[in-house]
Order: sequence, then structure tokens, then C-alpha cells
Amino acid sequence: MQEVENFIKRHQLLSAAQTVVIGVSGGPDSLALLHFLWRRSSYYKIKIVAASFDHRLRGDESASEVAFVKSFCDERDIIFESDSADVARFQKEHSLSLQTAARICRYNFFEKVMTEHHAEALALAHHGDDQVETMLMRMTRGSEGFSAAGIPVKRPFATGKIIRPFLGITKDQIEHYCKVENLFPVYDSSNESDKYVRNRFRKKILPFLKQENPNVHERFQYLSETISEDEAYILKLAEIELEKVLIRQTEGKIELSVSAFNKMPIPLQKRGITLILNYLYKINPSSLSSVHKENFLSLLGSEHPSGMLHFPSGLVVSRTYDRCLLSFEHIVVKNEEESYDFSLELPGYVELPNGRITAEITDCEPALQRGKDVFVFSMKEVDLPLRVRTRKPGDRMAIAGVGSRKLKDIFIDAKVPQEERNVWPVVVDANGKIIWLPELKHITRHQINPSELWVILRFHKKSP
Repeated sequence: MQEVENFIKRHQLLSAAQTVVIGVSGGPDSLALLHFLWRRSSYYKIKIVAASFDHRLRGDESASEVAFVKSFCDERDIIFESDSADVARFQKEHSLSLQTAARICRYNFFEKVMTEHHAEALALAHHGDDQVETMLMRMTRGSEGFSAAGIPVKRPFATGKIIRPFLGITKDQIEHYCKVENLFPVYDSSNESDKYVRNRFRKKILPFLKQENPNVHERFQYLSETISEDEAYILKLAEIELEKVLIRQTEGKIELSVSAFNKMPIPLQKRGITLILNYLYKINPSSLSSVHKENFLSLLGSEHPSGMLHFPSGLVVSRTYDRCLLSFEHIVVKNEEESYDFSLELPGYVELPNGRITAEITDCEPALQRGKDVFVFSMKEVDLPLRVRTRKPGDRMAIAGVGSRKLKDIFIDAKVPQEERNVWPVVVDANGKIIWLPELKHITRHQINPSELWVILRFHKKSP
């Protein structure tokens, strides 16, 4: 077992551990791990706790395995913890696959034991053959990123981390250890059934690979660690670049610049999508796949200026010109509740869904009042009172040198997102004539005359 000790040392699996919980089913892998760490507990200066969980899926067989592990621990004065759960019932209540339901129940138990014993590590007996099978299965399904790396050597969990000291050795080596140490593990009959995908990979694919290279598990483990290291580095780069792309980021909503995103290298774009989805979903739904990410890239790379995608769990991806919004909120194209029509007193102000318009009167020289958010005009050239409203079907505006134009066309030319057009302020005079579209267009102003009274309108737009 020198290989295991070297693996533990190289990955510093026990350097910070004082108490280690060991997941034990009674099979050869977990029994060998329990025995190995028990024999080496004084060397590693650790206290060990055996934890055994009954999924109640195989009746008396699984219950007897827990009893076997307890007896094994009692003989060696090892602390033993056990529990059980009706996994089949849990599966139906939460509409999960049987394997997912079993995993959730089992890991909930492990977390409880770690917390009770203030453990720094949970040791699990996944080995090199498991790694090969897992990576092949995930590649076949089209996994990418960290998922393609297979089983991690260690990862954060509960009060510490999960560690896997056996990833550097094979199933045959573990079986040999059990014989040499006179261990008599129990065997799970379900491991022989071809109805499970993993068993088919184990029985049909793995033997062929080992024929080609008996140490294939070492190559897969090296590949796994390389993928994990590369992925961590690329994700860090993507995180830095993504900061330059985001327009706003709130709970359940992200908006980004399409042009800035498309300037990122493709590998960073793909990781950027991963980071965005991880942030929005917290826990990605099982129905989310690489196809969704490919569709996202296609939407942002399309020459068409607008489009919409529907992702699992109600996530809507909406592109309008240079902006892309990902949100769980339903996007309403037109809603009467969004419309408004306010009187604008002089002087005075009106509060709007997307900001505020203020009005003041001055007899001072207003020529320096410039900007898209400011409109200055003489009181003689506009019929008062003024009103501020939302757009209406057929709205047109007179523009100097151009003639009359539809508001719809003005919005399109200015690339105003569809959802913003519905609340965009339209300032009209007493006759309903449109005199100003803040930040976009205004009617032609007369020559400045210092002897006249002037109106200064300002639009204070809300930050996104």
C-alpha cells in the first residue's frame, strides 16, 4: 500500500485532519480503506469514525451489511455510526432518479456524522477503476469542464472536505490487500447487474483498456488532475473578463453586452456562460445541458439583432441589439400597467418607472444647457401645459431635415430594447404634439433670445 501512502502525501489528504469519518458499506473497497486507515491511524495522528448507511433497497441483505460493519468495528474498538432511510420513498416524493435519491440521503448522513464528531475529512473508497469508468461515462454523455475530470481527489464538504486516498490504485490491488490482511468483505449483488450503466462500462470497456495498458488508471488519473488544473485557471481568466462584459448583476438576473462578450476568446466565452448559469441557478438542473450553452453562443453570435431562448426552470435569455438579459422574471412585451400619462407643471417634476423628468423656468442665458438628457426651448414656441406619457400606436414625431417619423423606427434606429420602449417617456404639448424623446430626439428649437423665458427639461434616468 505504499502507492496509497504516496498518493496521500502528494495530495496532502490528511495533513490537516484530526478526525476522519470513513464511509463504509462492507464491500472490499470501503472495508480495505477502513482497515488501512485504522492500521495507520497512529502514524497519521488521526481519530477514525466508521459511518455505514442502509438505503433499504435490498431488504435484509443491506441491513446485514451494516451489522457486519458494526461487528468489524467493535472487534477493533473503532467508533461506529449508522443510519437508514427509505430511499425509494424519498425518490418518489422528490421525483428523482434512484441513484440521485440514494446519493442525497447517504451524503446527508455523512454530513450529520461529520458535524457531530467535528471531523475535518470524509474518506471515501473510490479507486482508479472507478475513475476510468466515471470519466468515460461522462465523456459519452457530453460532459465538459470539471465534470469531464471525473472524481476529484478532494473537495470541500460539510465541516471539512471529502478525500479519496484510493484513486491511485486499482480494484485488483484492493482485492489483493483484503486477501493478504485476511479481510472478508461482503459483496453487493447489484454490482453484477447489467441494467446499470456503470456496470456495463466496468464489465465490457474496462477489460479492453487494461489489455492495452495495465496502468490505464494512472493515465486517467493524470488526465483528471490536468483537466481540473486547466479548468480552474481558465475559469479564473473567464471571471476576470466577465467583469468587463456585465452591465448589471442582481439576484436572479444578469445583463451583459453582446459585443463585449463576443470579443472574448471562445474558451472564455464557454466558461463565462458556465459562471453565469452557476450564479443564476445556484444548483444547475439536471435538464441543463451543453446544448443550451451552444444555443446561447449562437444567439449572441447571430447577425439578427434580437431573439429569445427558454432554459430549464423558467430562465429566459433575451437579446435585444447589444444587450442580453438572463432572468427568471417573465418578460412582458406590452402591459397596460406599464403605461402612464402625467401632467408636467412648470416648474415641477414627474416620477417615472425608469427615472424622473424635472422642469424649470429661467430668464438667464440657457445656451450652455446641452446633452441628450436636456431639452431647452422658449415658452413662446410650445403650447402649454406639457404632459409626459408612454408611446401610443401610430405615434409620429416631426424632425428637422427628415420630416415625420414613427416612434417605432426611432427606437429601432437607436437600438432601444423592446422592454424599455414601453416605459420610455414621451413629452407632448397641449395639442398632443411630441416635442421630446429624452436621450433620443427633440423638435427644432428657435434661435436663443436672451429677453425670453426659457424652459429647461432634464431626464434623470435610473441606473440599471
